[in-house]
Amino acid sequence: MRAVGGTRLIALDATWYFSSQSKNVHCPSCSCLRHAEGQITHFHSAITPVIVSPGHAQVVSLRPEFIIPQDGQVKQDCEINAAKRWLAAHAERYSTGNDTLLGDDLYAHQPFCRQVLLHGFHFLFTCKPASHPHLTRWVEALEPGRDLHSLKLRVKGKGNRWEQHQYRWAQGVPLTEGEDALKVNWCEVTMTDDNGAVLYRNAFITDGPISARNVAGLVVAGRARWKIENENNNVLKTKGYHLEHNFGHGKKHLASLLLTMNLLAFALHTLLEVSDASYRLVRAAVGARRKFFQHLEALTTYLHFETWERLMDFMMQGLEIGPYAVPKS
Repeated sequence: MRAVGGTRLIALDATWYFSSQSKNVHCPSCSCLRHAEGQITHFHSAITPVIVSPGHAQVVSLRPEFIIPQDGQVKQDCEINAAKRWLAAHAERYSTGNDTLLGDDLYAHQPFCRQVLLHGFHFLFTCKPASHPHLTRWVEALEPGRDLHSLKLRVKGKGNRWEQHQYRWAQGVPLTEGEDALKVNWCEVTMTDDNGAVLYRNAFITDGPISARNVAGLVVAGRARWKIENENNNVLKTKGYHLEHNFGHGKKHLASLLLTMNLLAFALHTLLEVSDASYRLVRAAVGARRKFFQHLEALTTYLHFETWERLMDFMMQGLEIGPYAVPKS
């Protein structure tokens, strides 16, 4: 699951896993959202990091970091502070010597970028022009061809249709104003169809070098950040794990415990996808993940299986797949 330059990509993002507008269901660990109408939503959220790769549908769950009010802090906790704590607690555990953190524009923040480098990671973060006006003005003032480089490629996109990919990049651009500004490398991609209609446009910052040889790969790696939404958060919310369902709040840590169990289950299922041929056969035959869970629930409600292998064998036999496949006449 390595990307451009042999790096391993770890995407960071936050998601809610409990919410309530009841005046009685909340705790000191809750964050709160005050609405204009006067209502207050109490909620729990966490950063759920995952290893992603442009060439793999699976994502690998890592330890979460809960977004909760910290001792001695007056303000509510936030995603960036939680990400800093995650780095401090787990950088040594997850470091392989060539790891790149992915994140949206929120993470393209100088103090956080410095923390990433301090803990031995690289970064590749989305960088929106509107939230980084100084960097944007600096880039646009560069001389094309000398300091601002470009590359145009014609590639086949979705539906086997041709697309034009226009890349621009620059080295050593100040992320913010001031003499202590962190110098980053910046790249931008604009994808259009043959009629000139823009299909996708985005910009990224990184601490690694950018050249004509790797700019396309860097953009592909940066776009892999969406896998934390599509293959992680969305799967957990809509494909049978019911992440946003209020399983229970408790008095102290129940909601966080239930989230952790959900993430552990998802991680185990990912392990099965890449290591258990019987599981892959059954999943493919049954179809949707939610339907597969329903089959497991029904079978284990009425039947006892001594081992996981026995269960998979029983399901393959009933589905007539694998060693029990019926020859076509």
